[in-house]
Amino acid sequence: MRLQRNILWQIWGAVAVVATASLPLPYAEAREVDVSENLQQAIEAAAPGDTLILAAGTYDGSLVITKPLTILGNGNAKITGTSSGSVIHVKAPDARLEGLIVTGSGLSLETQDSGIFLDQEATGAIISNNVVTDNLIGIYVSGAENAHVIGNQISGRQDLRMNERGNGIQIWNAPGAIIENNDIRYGRDGIFVTTSERNIFKGNSMRDLRFAIHYMYTNNSEVIGNRSYGNHIGYAIMSSSDLVVEDNLSEQDRDRGILFNYAVRVAVTRNIVRGGTEKCIFIYNSHDNYFEENLLSDCTIGIHFTAGSEKNTLTRNAFVNNRNQVKYVGTRWLEWSRDGVGNYWSDQVAMDLDRNGVADSIYRPNDLTDRIIWQYPSARLLLNSPAVQILKYAQSNFPALHPGGVVDSAPLMAIPKNLTDGSKS
Repeated sequence: MRLQRNILWQIWGAVAVVATASLPLPYAEAREVDVSENLQQAIEAAAPGDTLILAAGTYDGSLVITKPLTILGNGNAKITGTSSGSVIHVKAPDARLEGLIVTGSGLSLETQDSGIFLDQEATGAIISNNVVTDNLIGIYVSGAENAHVIGNQISGRQDLRMNERGNGIQIWNAPGAIIENNDIRYGRDGIFVTTSERNIFKGNSMRDLRFAIHYMYTNNSEVIGNRSYGNHIGYAIMSSSDLVVEDNLSEQDRDRGILFNYAVRVAVTRNIVRGGTEKCIFIYNSHDNYFEENLLSDCTIGIHFTAGSEKNTLTRNAFVNNRNQVKYVGTRWLEWSRDGVGNYWSDQVAMDLDRNGVADSIYRPNDLTDRIIWQYPSARLLLNSPAVQILKYAQSNFPALHPGGVVDSAPLMAIPKNLTDGSKS
């Protein structure tokens, strides 16, 4: 029996050695390979895990990467496409592209022609510090989980009309994607995401676009510390839920600073919208959202909400120098304070006799005269007339004349401290 047992142990030991030897080690023999020509041939000859270091110069696309590789361009290696399809198509996990200049994709939105296209197999890809220019779509993350797109300069085709261009970065069904510190210009949307989750968009700068960031059907994600300058809309949050929208800037975006459409359970905190925008925030059919410590200034309308967007919480926000602070058409009374703390309104004239930082009188940002002006803009010429002044006096003394609307029962006497400097730039 002992002999048989020893023989069995020897057999099992031999099997274990063979099995271990057959397991693929994590790129144990990875090499650094210098490349100066025919990059696609070098990719095909490389072993998984190799690093290809490109000499300065121009290399032909369209490239297809089917194994885990690192390709380093050091900022002076240019990959030029054939004006058809994508310039670089990644179909393998753990790929890394860094320091490349990527240009010359096709112009077909149907085939999603991109500077860099990450296929579903490209999990864990790292796309960093590249210049991606004059492509239809800059970088497309198509189903590749846990991809990182960091520190790239992306500019679209200026010879196309805005609606003919692709997006700077496009994401579809790519859980765990991190899009950080990219500079994006001249596309349709800066970052467009649909049907995804657990994404982080952080520290990106976007200008000369339709939307800076455009969310569709994306949940449990974060939009933090981004900058939008001079776009049509800064941040469009649509058909999405359970998001954090925090510390973002919208400056001189033309139509909307932040737009919510069918958005629920979104925490909107410490954002700044300023500078000539038509509507700082527009809310359409969006509920159970939380707005705190946002600075909304110098817009035609501070907040416009409609289509039943009434179950939202607003506290400690600052409405400064907007032509109309709030536009709300409805018959319900909505309270915009929480736990005895409301918002700051630059047009409120009030006293604080007990010096607790809260005004002694309530604030109603949309009264009957506001409604008349919304429906009949030419009536603005009569704002200083005796008839309008009598109407305002009557409303202040006879609350029954109010048609319903927003009420701030605890308006603040000063802008919350962390918003006073407006330092986002």
